[in-house]
Amino acid sequence: MTPATDPDTTRHAVVLLSGGLDSATTLALALAEGFICHAISFDYGQKQRVELAAAADLAGHMAAASHRVVRVDLGAFGGSALTDDALPVPKDRSDEQIAKGIPVTYVPARNTVFLSYALGLAEVLGAHDIFIGVNAVDYSGYPDCRPEFIAAFQTLANLATKAGVEGQRITVHAPLIELTKPQIIERGLALGVDYARTHTCYDPTEEGRPCEHCDACHLRIEAFKSLGMTDPALDR
Repeated sequence: MTPATDPDTTRHAVVLLSGGLDSATTLALALAEGFICHAISFDYGQKQRVELAAAADLAGHMAAASHRVVRVDLGAFGGSALTDDALPVPKDRSDEQIAKGIPVTYVPARNTVFLSYALGLAEVLGAHDIFIGVNAVDYSGYPDCRPEFIAAFQTLANLATKAGVEGQRITVHAPLIELTKPQIIERGLALGVDYARTHTCYDPTEEGRPCEHCDACHLRIEAFKSLGMTDPALDR
């Protein structure tokens, strides 16, 4: 996959790439805007480690300028079904249940930590733009996926960095934040994203296949279904 426009070599951006549907779409959007994209993924002690292989595959397939995997052991704290073996991943929840409250799959401070690392990399690269695929519409109640959080982190970024203090404003882009999941998929398909390469499931099988029952699988499968499609990850 190639960018939709010829990149300006002065426009570098750091893109958080988990290997999931949203982050792949975000990378495609950043490339389409002409950014030279440096992908960053995190090995944070997550159970769904298959997403790291998906991230590496996507970074190569979509022609990111670079891809780093950073080790951050959030599993040392536990407190989330994604990092703590004692906490099961919720399954077969209704849309109403998913939309109510903050679920046990929330990883404490995850996006704050990830954006902080992305900010450090951006400074080293001389990049003034960071892209993250958070979404406040079809999301599971995560507090660090809201517009207020993104705005607050951008303010912090411009107060806490050499670049910000010297007037080289850093922008945190969240291009999916007000889109529904079907709208995100439509944007990605228009840009040629191969969603069969992405991984979203919170609790994959030993073979790395989606469980089809967790919140992430439910939202993804229903979104493709609403577009008259079958989730291509189910056909792998």
